[in-house]
Amino acid sequence: MYALPDLPYGYDSLGPFMSADTLRTHHDKHHKTYVAKTNDLAAKAGLAGRSLEDVVREAHRSGDKKLFNNAAQAWNHAFFWECMRPPGGDGPSGDLLRAVGEGFDDLEALREAFVEEGANHFASGWVWIVTGSEGLKVISTHDAEDTLVREGLFPLLVCDLWEHAYYLDYKNDRKAFLERWFDNIANWEFAAAQLAASDGAGDGFRYPPPEADAPAGKGEAPRPTA
Repeated sequence: MYALPDLPYGYDSLGPFMSADTLRTHHDKHHKTYVAKTNDLAAKAGLAGRSLEDVVREAHRSGDKKLFNNAAQAWNHAFFWECMRPPGGDGPSGDLLRAVGEGFDDLEALREAFVEEGANHFASGWVWIVTGSEGLKVISTHDAEDTLVREGLFPLLVCDLWEHAYYLDYKNDRKAFLERWFDNIANWEFAAAQLAASDGAGDGFRYPPPEADAPAGKGEAPRPTA
């Protein structure tokens, strides 16, 4: 069975930019439900015991929309938690900062593209910073869709555009949420590790393996490596 990963910080660690109430509702209710439904649907599809990444791709390939939606949302949320850290951390540096400069001239231009893409995205979805053959790009995906089913794209950061991610704190002001998220709690250290992994230095983020397949006593989510 797939486990609900713990948050990598306390419920009140992202304030005032994301409240403890939002994190409890988002993680303990929404994410938990996606994981529970994935466990049920993956078993019925004969995919129990496979990595969640494999389940997402196989559900997409076979057209199993219900399984895809739940499995992809379970994966997206686990990735999203890693994309945040308590306020006060460092901004991009090193190879990541150079990649930002090559793709967007500077961090402010990346911020503008990220906020604009996310604020103008219609309805629910996700806004991503990705890398690939064309360097860094900002894209958005609808509903549960993610980069696992986008050939040639490797995710660095993502922000949730579903209303449950921001409505308790920002009401309908998605743009303000994205601006404050980018400026204050985006995890650039994680993004740098993902960038290194995209170039072969480590595996990058993977969802925790199904508990039956995990080594004894090793049920926690793996940390990204550079």
